[in-house]
Amino acid sequence: MILRRLGLVEYVPTWQAMKDFTAGRTAATPDEIWLCEHPPVFTLGLAGKPEHLLRDVGIPVVRIDRGGQITYHGPGQVVAYLLLDLRRRGLTVKGMVNRMEQAVIDLLAEYGVEAQRLAGAPGVYVGGAKIAALGLKLKNGCSYHGLALNVDMDLAPFGHINPCGYEGLAVTQLRELCAGADTQQVGERLAAHLERTLTP
Repeated sequence: MILRRLGLVEYVPTWQAMKDFTAGRTAATPDEIWLCEHPPVFTLGLAGKPEHLLRDVGIPVVRIDRGGQITYHGPGQVVAYLLLDLRRRGLTVKGMVNRMEQAVIDLLAEYGVEAQRLAGAPGVYVGGAKIAALGLKLKNGCSYHGLALNVDMDLAPFGHINPCGYEGLAVTQLRELCAGADTQQVGERLAAHLERTLTP
């Protein structure tokens, strides 16, 4: 699996690059993980309801092709895009989501943070507050999009939306649970956990 470190990149060109990569894949194309951060942006999934954006605060809103409702991306949040051939890895979508969640849970345990899943609400939670959001798109058995883990960011924009469509859902980040969490280091460790859990 190839790991690409993109740094801080605009959302829309990165989304387009994922689509282009997936459209051009062959059976021999290696799987990739793209690690990045984005400038402030709200993204609204395929079935996303605009009313989950509670107020316009000047942050761009991009309607995209993943599942799920609305979420926020901003600096200090680790985003891992998973460009995988699920058939080659013997994964179902449900199995992949489970393994993505497990990678985050295992990573947070390294920082002394006990995290959980919530039934019927994909993502990872700490004490009922969401710390990681998941969203995928499949095309010809291959995935793109991925997960976003809040590490050391401004959480205020989450207050302007119903995160993932849940009114009043609390959101947290690793910095509030573990002092000194470094976004870049967390990203590297997350990629290692993802590679481990997503390898057959």
